[in-house]
Amino acid sequence: MTWKDALEIAILFGIIYAALRFLQGTRGARILQGLVFLVAIGFVGVLLATQRLGLVHLDFILKEAVTISLFALVVLFQPELRRGLMRLGQVPFVGRFLREESPVVDELIQAVTTLAKDKVGALIAVQREISLASYVEGGERIDAEVRASLLCTLFYPGTPLHDGGIVIQHDRVAAAGCLFPLTDNPEVSKRLGTRHRAAIGLTEETDSLVVVVSEESGRIALVASGEIRADLDGPRLRQALLELTGGEPSVETPPEKDVVADPARALET
Repeated sequence: MTWKDALEIAILFGIIYAALRFLQGTRGARILQGLVFLVAIGFVGVLLATQRLGLVHLDFILKEAVTISLFALVVLFQPELRRGLMRLGQVPFVGRFLREESPVVDELIQAVTTLAKDKVGALIAVQREISLASYVEGGERIDAEVRASLLCTLFYPGTPLHDGGIVIQHDRVAAAGCLFPLTDNPEVSKRLGTRHRAAIGLTEETDSLVVVVSEESGRIALVASGEIRADLDGPRLRQALLELTGGEPSVETPPEKDVVADPARALET
């Protein structure tokens, strides 16, 4: 074995390892298991048999099917590929939101803590680099300044928009009553409610930050990149927001709790 052979093996190993880590915990992982079984046992076995028996035409069809199957893989793994490309395209947020003392942050935290105290469910998404315009279009446009009183009113039980999510764009409340995609990650606990599953789903598709208030327990959670930081209060929520956006937390802010291993347990009543 030459150094070129070793280099090729190392590159192939890296590609396969990256693909497995990329698909871990998604529907693509199960599809990949089925494809491996199909290719290893079915396709390869039939191809070897055709070559040994001299079945020229069948051998030609099977080899051509390999090329066609590449397009099928793109279709099968389309959600995972789209999610991966969006992750690659993400860059650190360089806007002014949360990087300095902004009234938007104060209003958001004030609204969330008030809703949590009254055990009113809430779902608030903050746009970062990836646009949430498609979700804004599906909701009721508002285009208003971020005010704690407005956020609390929108989520007040009995109002037409209280069940949906709110999208904050460019330091303004862009829309309410928005529908976010539910996560299809099989590793997410079944004990999580619809709001938390929607928050995870949105942050898996975009780089947004989503604040959730549990209607059952009144506990606050922050979701980013599909991970939940649960059982937060106002100061911890502020520190988590600053940490995720590259800001410097205040020295008076108490240390934040780590991301919980089982967020569903922390969110239980």
